[in-house]
Amino acid sequence: MALDPTTTALGTWSGGRFMHFGEPVDDERLVALLRPDERIRTVITADTYGQGEADRVLGRALEGLDRDAYCLVGAVGHDFVDGEREGAKGFPRFTDPRLRGPEGYAAYLRRATEASLERLGADRFDLLLLHNPDRTGYTHPAVWEEGMAGLKEAGLTRMLGVAPGPANGFTLDVIACFERFGALIDWAMVILNPLEPWPGELVLPAAQRHDVQLITRVVDYGGIFHGDVRPGHDFPRYDHRGFRPQGWVEAGAAKLDRLAPIAQRHGLSPLQLACAWNLAHEPVRTVVPTLIQEAGEDAKPVEAKREELAAVTVPSPLSAEEVDEVRAIGDNTGSMTLKGAAPDHAGDALPDRWELDAELEALAERWGIDPARDLAPAPASA
Repeated sequence: MALDPTTTALGTWSGGRFMHFGEPVDDERLVALLRPDERIRTVITADTYGQGEADRVLGRALEGLDRDAYCLVGAVGHDFVDGEREGAKGFPRFTDPRLRGPEGYAAYLRRATEASLERLGADRFDLLLLHNPDRTGYTHPAVWEEGMAGLKEAGLTRMLGVAPGPANGFTLDVIACFERFGALIDWAMVILNPLEPWPGELVLPAAQRHDVQLITRVVDYGGIFHGDVRPGHDFPRYDHRGFRPQGWVEAGAAKLDRLAPIAQRHGLSPLQLACAWNLAHEPVRTVVPTLIQEAGEDAKPVEAKREELAAVTVPSPLSAEEVDEVRAIGDNTGSMTLKGAAPDHAGDALPDRWELDAELEALAERWGIDPARDLAPAPASA
């Protein structure tokens, strides 16, 4: 019997090979890290990671397994075949008008999905996510009603979803996507953890209303919840965490120390506490932290981090009072400039940022969101 995404999941961005977090592990360790088993049965990949190489590595990890013993989640949306890499911005979205118009969206999605499946050695996804869409991806019927729906009709995936990113934000855009295409959307993947409750928490009511289940990523908060990123940590050159603001490790470690009594009360590691906090929220169903091999002889092995994740159970042991206490300690409201529709953006739309229009302002009012209060950076961090 085919599986839906399970409580815990493994992402091909772990292990430092395709996203630069920590030290890259070798092929043998990465394949073992990603191989699903009876405790972690969901694996997530994206075709753009390594321009297909992440798919191939995961395909090796899946060799010989019963197809119905694991849940396979894929993601497509960045065109690394016809598009050209634009430095740190990566490859353009397939909806970039320089590549094609709406009449070509469905064909692209079909081609990208079939290519990803071929690299994986699989005949179908259980869930396919639209990966990091731009404004067109969130709003255009040709993307969803023709392209994504066509993939499901063709039997290339059982379920459909959206994965906004790669940075925090896109709050109103995701909610609007649920409202427009909710009949097609089964799952969404958002950033959420006890030290980054904002802005992901703003999406939760709309997801629940539209019966969209959530996968939460960055549960580890850049490795802080693994316990081996402490003040003075030496990050490798080009580490993906270099985009975080100065002092984030020190601030995160101090908050982690304040969370320790709650974790100890329930016999949880810091990572397990983060997972339990996420899973205490409706409609969060899946946690997928990044498993990072930090540098140095004293660093916790990435395999030990996988074991901690494998031991996460539901229901969450945290009480409602503890959930609120954790959120208060981790409150990050206004801590960054958000992507997507934003009240502090003016002028032409960028691939990751655009103005609030009247439709989104009306949507915000319907959901009790005040863009100036809830979607803008605090003055001190602007």
